[in-house]
Amino acid sequence: MEDRPQKAHRARHSGVKAEKKSGKGKGKQSGINEKAFAPKSGRRADKQARRNVERDQTRLHVPLVDRTPDDEPPPVIVAIVGPPGVGKTTLMRSLVRRYTKHSLNEIKGPVTVVSGKKRRLTFVECNNDLNSMIDIGKVADLVLLMVDGSFGFEMETFEFLNILQAHGFPKVIGVLSHLDLIKKIATQRATKKALKKRFWTEIYQGAKLFYLSGVINGRYPDQEIQNLSRFISVMKFRPLIFRNTHPYLLADRLEDLTPREQVRHDPKCDRTVTLYGYLRGTHLKQSTAVHIPGAGDLRITSVSVLPDPCPLPTVESEKRRKLTDKMKLIHAPMSDVGGVMYDKDAVYVNVPGSFTRRTGEDGDENVPQGEGERMVMDLQDVKSSLADGISKSSIRLFDTSVAPLAVDQLDSEDDGDGSDVSDDVSDDSGLSSHVDPELDQAEYESSDEEPDADTQFQNTGRTSLRRPPRSAPILPLDTEQQEDAAYASSDSDMGEFDHGVPGGPEQEGEEDDDDNAPQWKSDLATKALTTFTQHAHRRRDWTKLIYQSDLTPAEILAGATTPAKQNTDTSEDLDADDDEFFKVKKVDSTDADTLDQTKEPIPSDALAAWADEALLDSIRHLFITGPSGAGDGDESGDGYEDATGDFEDLEGTAMTEPADAATSTPTTVDPEATTLAAKKAALKVKFDEQYDSPSAPAADFYTEKKDELSRQLALNRAEFASLDPAARVLLEGFRPGTYVRIELSSIPAELVTHFDPSYPLIVGGLAAAEAEARLGIVQVRVKRHRWHTRPLKTHDPLVLSLGWRRFQTCPLYALDDHSIRMRMLKYTPEHAHCYASFWGPAALPGTGFCAFNALGNATPGFRVSATGVVLDVDRTARIMKKLKLTGVPYKIYKNTAFVRDMFTSALEVAKFEGASIRTVAGVRGQIKKALPKPDGAFRASFEDKVLMSDIIFLRAWYAVQPRRFYNPVTSLLLADKTRWMGMRLTGQVRRDEGLKTPLSVNSTYKRVERPPRRFNPLKVPRGLQAALPYASKPKMMRAQRQQTYLQKRAVVMEPAERRAVALLQQMRALRKEQLGKKKEKRLEARDKHRKKVEKAEGMREEKEKDKRKEGMRAAGVKKKREVEREEGPRKRKRTP
Repeated sequence: MEDRPQKAHRARHSGVKAEKKSGKGKGKQSGINEKAFAPKSGRRADKQARRNVERDQTRLHVPLVDRTPDDEPPPVIVAIVGPPGVGKTTLMRSLVRRYTKHSLNEIKGPVTVVSGKKRRLTFVECNNDLNSMIDIGKVADLVLLMVDGSFGFEMETFEFLNILQAHGFPKVIGVLSHLDLIKKIATQRATKKALKKRFWTEIYQGAKLFYLSGVINGRYPDQEIQNLSRFISVMKFRPLIFRNTHPYLLADRLEDLTPREQVRHDPKCDRTVTLYGYLRGTHLKQSTAVHIPGAGDLRITSVSVLPDPCPLPTVESEKRRKLTDKMKLIHAPMSDVGGVMYDKDAVYVNVPGSFTRRTGEDGDENVPQGEGERMVMDLQDVKSSLADGISKSSIRLFDTSVAPLAVDQLDSEDDGDGSDVSDDVSDDSGLSSHVDPELDQAEYESSDEEPDADTQFQNTGRTSLRRPPRSAPILPLDTEQQEDAAYASSDSDMGEFDHGVPGGPEQEGEEDDDDNAPQWKSDLATKALTTFTQHAHRRRDWTKLIYQSDLTPAEILAGATTPAKQNTDTSEDLDADDDEFFKVKKVDSTDADTLDQTKEPIPSDALAAWADEALLDSIRHLFITGPSGAGDGDESGDGYEDATGDFEDLEGTAMTEPADAATSTPTTVDPEATTLAAKKAALKVKFDEQYDSPSAPAADFYTEKKDELSRQLALNRAEFASLDPAARVLLEGFRPGTYVRIELSSIPAELVTHFDPSYPLIVGGLAAAEAEARLGIVQVRVKRHRWHTRPLKTHDPLVLSLGWRRFQTCPLYALDDHSIRMRMLKYTPEHAHCYASFWGPAALPGTGFCAFNALGNATPGFRVSATGVVLDVDRTARIMKKLKLTGVPYKIYKNTAFVRDMFTSALEVAKFEGASIRTVAGVRGQIKKALPKPDGAFRASFEDKVLMSDIIFLRAWYAVQPRRFYNPVTSLLLADKTRWMGMRLTGQVRRDEGLKTPLSVNSTYKRVERPPRRFNPLKVPRGLQAALPYASKPKMMRAQRQQTYLQKRAVVMEPAERRAVALLQQMRALRKEQLGKKKEKRLEARDKHRKKVEKAEGMREEKEKDKRKEGMRAAGVKKKREVEREEGPRKRKRTP
């Protein structure tokens, strides 16, 4: 076989391929190409046009506002989901290796990587737990659904897809693994085709499906991972309705802040924890109530913005098309990245092997080390204790202070302050990714003034302080800081950090004249004035200069920061009391009549030129109110008209700075002028829409809605863009995409002690705290899943996943009874929707949910019981249950009867007066009045006479309410997250406890014994009997009272006679059997003959029917000819 030469390739010389390659088929086209034009049939053209329009409409979705910021969007959550043993961890490790070149040995919790210049990804692995599937399905932006190609789809895959459908379907990509176990290529190809077809059936036609062949060195092949990563990097995502209206956070780290001493005394005490993660969804306010799925509803203690631990590359750092290895960052606090792993209450540094300080070949110690090794080296380089660092530390009173305060070590108060600051420094130094900005600026900018302290504090093995890149300043929102932020009206009030000012003239006056006063209080006014003048180069706040200062317009335009009078009186201010920080601002009476303006006053002589009408007419065409065709050929207006045709105030622009021209507007605005300008603008817009381009096609509804949402979003962002960060956070909240630190108090201790990073920890914000936090009756539309085997029963416990919550409740099913009432159902209908009401937290209408009977992994079969959507939250919902009352008559008077055993009192009868009743036989009636005795008896009238044996029943309705049962699922508080158990049915409790079902005597099945009915004898009067004929007369024969002779006689046979009689009986039995067989054969022959005769009769009838048809046809033709023969001469007659 190996020696046989390879068969040579034979190129095709004829056929379709040969014609395509040679180009012969191109010249055959001549004339009109029918495929390039509309169909010939008008009906077909109309049908095709309708189909195209419908196909275009199916691609459209309801336009939604995308609240994700464009500059720094949050990382995209990529969830890797699949049954156990399918290769989720291997895929996650391969993707992280592809993006960051990091090999993770143990993956715990979310892993955030930088995938491009504008995109970051957060990979999360989903456990084989129904609670984890539900939580991941609510926050995932992209799902990598892994399927074992050698086994096929499993039940967990379909359950997760149904969960996604109920909570807003995100993007789904299928990944087939273990294809290398299928050895035959044909079988592998057929398996791929079958799985793709089934995958498309569940998702949509054309859903993307990737194939992973095998594992090489613990990872999937690089080429296959590269194809998958490229597809992930370019995907676009639509905002989902629920996530677009609720803030949420996927926590990547949990830290316990509870004092250790308190935990030691009471291990079960409530904890105070902080959660870290990227904010997603909409804006988060500190007053927002949050819910942690698996833990419960909580209140936020404080929220602060932290530096982004995995920032996007900037334009300056990444000017090339491809990311450099330096910017391929990774953030995985729970995993072993760089030898550092964060636990709930500690930081573990992993240094493999025997650690020694490595040096380079030339003796240089600056050899690149891992993060854990660098931390150990920093600890080794410390030369002094913490107390020495505290004693040599410096304190600054303000953020803008340049010189540190001299602290007296003998003063107990100063020592206490220094210890507090040092504690803060030590806490911040323990977390390498979080540095306090105040300490950052205050402690490390005083190197020229205190070299010893600076060197002692910075002796950590680095030549300079490690400063992580920050996307936003730290904004702690405590009570005092909120008041300060509200008091500050601009950036200048908030203060700025002073960089690069080691010393100045303010250092010369540090000595205080008063020996009793502290040293740091010396000459504070001079220091504050000098510091303020040094920051004159920053952007000026025009609002503050105009409305909150004593400067004249000329001084403001000249760039002055203090009034001229104040400069002359500087010496007087310096002699004032040093402790007086704030003074009442004195208003100068001479400047009371000064005009509030930003332009120089124009003399009246210069305005005289504008009284010339000829001059005004020459420039009238430059305005909107002027004639439309006056300026077509005028070239003099080019200097006053820009590209858009709007008038530009050149005089005002020349007098002010370009950057601040928008803020320098007059303070007095005429309301009438504003109203007139708005009317003119509206008329101009209407004129442009009608007459600018009448031939242009009008935008459709979808485009108009998208444009409207885009304009509103841009308007909202522009409204908040001018605010400083602190005020914007107070008004708008924390923006999505920021890395925040959320502090929560009163947390159950089990959440911390049983914390497992492999289970997702989600902090979901409630949109309306007063609405979504309260409990009430929720009305939903529900449908039992077609794969669930049993119907759902009313008042049976059901676990619902609604919004962020998972809880157990007892729904009450109902059906709309012809818009008359809501009729209660005992079971859910088959393959149809019904209504349900339950007691639980309120949710917005349109929110989807899914229901489960149990959440454990031991539940056999398909676990998704039902799906539905919220309709309304109504406390007055009335569901009526059918009530059937029965009674029996005890007196009958023609059509009136007295009925008992239906009610128990006359009061109940009075309530149902006039109600319709009926008997089992269908005789209808009505309740009239109650009877005095017996209790509950009443008089009723019927349309016919009823019998004593009839049963009378009444159909009534009474209102029922859902049971007020709400049991949140607290799976995160358990050591085994899959062992949560809620309320069980009675049968489940007996089965788990091994108890037998109690038998009731009344519930046992017995033989029904009905006594025979006794009818009275028919009595016919004698006169009527005489008039009847003999055949109709009753035969009245008396029964014989005495026995006959044969009855009295006893017959005794002899043995011979008995044998003869027995023989005769046997012969009769044989004869009877023979006759029976003959009869059966005769019946079979008769049936066969009957069938034969029926067949023949049917054929004969068919023939006769055909003959009749032929005869009738011939008769009809004959009659038609006769009529034509008769009418023919009449038609030929002509009227004279």
